[in-house]
Amino acid sequence: MPLRRLAAGLALLATATLAMAQDPPRLRWLVQDVPPYFSYLGSRAPSRPEELGQGEVDGFLRLLIQRLPDYRHEFVEASTPRYESWSRQGETLCSVLHVRRPERLDWLHFTPLHPALQARQIHIIVRKEALPRFEQDGQALQLAELLQRRDLVGLLPRDRSFGPRIDSLLAEQGPRGPHTIAVTRNTQLLAMLRAKRMDYTLEYPSVVQEFLRQQGGPADLVRLPLAEGRSTQLATASCSRTPEGRQLIEAIDLAMRQLAQDPQRERLLRSWRGSAMDEAEQQKLLRYLDERARGGPQIE
Repeated sequence: MPLRRLAAGLALLATATLAMAQDPPRLRWLVQDVPPYFSYLGSRAPSRPEELGQGEVDGFLRLLIQRLPDYRHEFVEASTPRYESWSRQGETLCSVLHVRRPERLDWLHFTPLHPALQARQIHIIVRKEALPRFEQDGQALQLAELLQRRDLVGLLPRDRSFGPRIDSLLAEQGPRGPHTIAVTRNTQLLAMLRAKRMDYTLEYPSVVQEFLRQQGGPADLVRLPLAEGRSTQLATASCSRTPEGRQLIEAIDLAMRQLAQDPQRERLLRSWRGSAMDEAEQQKLLRYLDERARGGPQIE
């Protein structure tokens, strides 16, 4: 009897060990509802890859995940400050929502994905009624000059990067620059701008367009291009700077190089961008993918 029980126990242990060995490693992605770039279907965060949207960011994440079949993909909704806090505490998360900043290298690994798309040009957002205070005879506004004006009050989301050039201009201002607040969604600031809580904020024009569409009412927010608006050069993926995060960023980098080498990559780009991609942008993406395909790993 004891021998029979021992044999049964060993069999159960072997079964459990085999199940654990077959369980795929987990890859947790940070998600945020920032339409139209990353949109929740049915107003809920995705729980599996099939529930990802088809926007610029979530659509590209779809392409990446298709090349990472050996992982169990999970999605975690969190603000950027929470993402940073978890990563600094040793939690491992990955994201395709955050651009590379030098200070983020303390807690994140990065790998490049593709050139920043034409839609990624930061604009200054103002109320339509206040437009005369900002217009410059059809010329693009200079953020460097705008930040010197003390008759205007700006408000920005805390811990958000607008790209190296704009981030540098904001850092130079120190406490004299626009105030920042913690937000869970960037559209909170657009609602505050509508309510006259400040004079301007910075945002992508399509985010404002989507906000106005969802909120309805008058088109009372105006998008003005900034001379420094094309500040971000590359979209990136990031993972926490942990041993597990290093393995994951290496897998993402490899998936990116496999995508760059895929004979069907033009079709894949069209499935991702659709009619939003013109010929010039397609050729820019293909040239970048040619370089990515020929090169080795690119991980910071």
